[in-house]
Amino acid sequence: MTTTGMTKRAALLAATLALAAGGCGSSSSKSSSSSAAASPATTSTASSGGTRGYGGGASSASTSAAAASAATVSVTAKSSKLGLILAAGPKRKTVYLFESDTGSASSCNGGCASVWPPVTGTAAAGAGAVSADLGTITRSDGTTQVTYKGHPLYFFARDGDAGDSYGEGLKSFGASWYALTPSGKKVDNS
Repeated sequence: MTTTGMTKRAALLAATLALAAGGCGSSSSKSSSSSAAASPATTSTASSGGTRGYGGGASSASTSAAAASAATVSVTAKSSKLGLILAAGPKRKTVYLFESDTGSASSCNGGCASVWPPVTGTAAAGAGAVSADLGTITRSDGTTQVTYKGHPLYFFARDGDAGDSYGEGLKSFGASWYALTPSGKKVDNS
């Protein structure tokens, strides 16, 4: 085999592995989620402690999922261009609710969870968040997702730091996504 042939094969293999590792989600507003979590268990939490970033895409290994569920994530309030909103993790990234979720069940799985990673772990109330409003659910993949006032919480993959809220008001995977206020209400500036 020639060097060019080997280079092309290596590039094809690398691209295939990248696609497999990254999932196959889409951020198109015409996409929809086809699976919903079956009747997840809901628990309240009043723990306090450390922080963690987001994690838990749909392609996480079961050991990674268990580790992500065991970590503590701090939910806090932050001032932003949207007003006072909720954030989570050490980077204080904006958290969102998904209008397609019913009750405290998450309907964002698979490709949706790659674009909108669930906030996973044990919830801890930071400054401005109400501990009694925090809870968790068990997702269909077995990870523990943080809830606020019964809303499962998500990050948006495009948000890179505390100042970002690119997911606000987007329609993606069949419904709209909104940041939340510390009172648990969606921010709707439309």
